[in-house]
Amino acid sequence: MAILEVEHICKSFNHTEVLKDISFSLEKGQVVSIIGSSGSGKTTLLRCMNFLERPEKGRILVNGEVLFDAADPATQMESSIRRKRLHFGLVFQSFNLFPQYTALENVMLAKELLASEQPDYKAKKKEIHNEIRLEAEGLLKQMGLDNRMNNYPHELSGGQQQRVAIARALALRPDILCFDEPTSALDPELTGEVLKVIRELADRNTTMVIVTHEMAFARDVANHTIFMDEGRILEQGDSRRLFEDPREERTRQFLARFHQA
Repeated sequence: MAILEVEHICKSFNHTEVLKDISFSLEKGQVVSIIGSSGSGKTTLLRCMNFLERPEKGRILVNGEVLFDAADPATQMESSIRRKRLHFGLVFQSFNLFPQYTALENVMLAKELLASEQPDYKAKKKEIHNEIRLEAEGLLKQMGLDNRMNNYPHELSGGQQQRVAIARALALRPDILCFDEPTSALDPELTGEVLKVIRELADRNTTMVIVTHEMAFARDVANHTIFMDEGRILEQGDSRRLFEDPREERTRQFLARFHQA
């Protein structure tokens, strides 16, 4: 069974259709890259999957559970949206770290907020805090940030900030890790740092959806690639096949720029 099913999603802004009947599925351990020109709807799709935007039509299922159905208001209640977001870990292109917190505190924050809502939190506060801290330290070490845990975001490079953001997204153990252009704000050297981390996550069978302009990365790391054009999925399939033998003329035109680079 697919871990994620996106069915017939449609989204408009000011009467302009941004997403037009989008459907795809994702298996556990699979890496899906979403490519396409700027304005093709890639980021909007990711935001709909994370309930930051509400589609006008369609459904989103995780592990067979309907998390969102545009035809069913019961699935759109604000009181349940936060719980549903826990299925997804989102890494933004601009890091979105809290400047007043250290790297370690940024990674710990969401889990501590959730823990504070549990009935036994006050009785076990110290024990819970220490457990969350140890897990956060382990994630930052995994990101190669052993000696940067107590630094604030302004003391970190862009690549280091993005690795903190990845650790933060992993902290709640989401079913699916989502990246929205994770290297677009970075120079080439720092881009390499972040892509290395994502490759390592792929090697560990982390389930991921990655919106990216890094074509070599999409071809070599993703199992499946989706090409979007003007709000539609124009073509999707095995990454190697799509890059080497695209079936649609528009896909060929788009990828020609990559081959010429």
